[in-house]
Amino acid sequence: MELRKVDIGNVWQILALEVKESQRYFVASNTESIVEAYCAITSGGVALPFGIYDDETLVGFLMIGYDCLDWEDAPGVAKGNYSIWRLMIDKNHQGKGYGKQAMELALSYIATKPCGESDTVWLSYEPENAVAKALYYSFGFRENGEFDGDEAIALREIPRI
Repeated sequence: MELRKVDIGNVWQILALEVKESQRYFVASNTESIVEAYCAITSGGVALPFGIYDDETLVGFLMIGYDCLDWEDAPGVAKGNYSIWRLMIDKNHQGKGYGKQAMELALSYIATKPCGESDTVWLSYEPENAVAKALYYSFGFRENGEFDGDEAIALREIPRI
């Protein structure tokens, strides 16, 4: 598996990816994510959107962020740290271990500190999303008591390479 930057060659396929109907409440659409990435980048922020590929098959979408610049009401942990901003696996590719492999790729990429120094990576999720929470906990993420809107925030140390 590998991460590939979103570009003109894959953006339309990434926008077509979907989660199951029962999961739509838990994750923003890829269209919303790409718009947010564009807005962050054009405002001087950092958003790193990727397609998740198994060989030549697109199976999901991942977006990494760094810092918070002018993000109003940003959680305290956002300042100077990396985030796993979005992670989704297409409904046709779920249950095959791709989420776990994508987390491994994300953490390995973040460990290279491509945007600057930090010791912490964080993410947020809807508290009732038991599947996501179990995945994140298996990678050492723990809630810190903060919320981003209704989403619980969990963090962990960035792995050393």
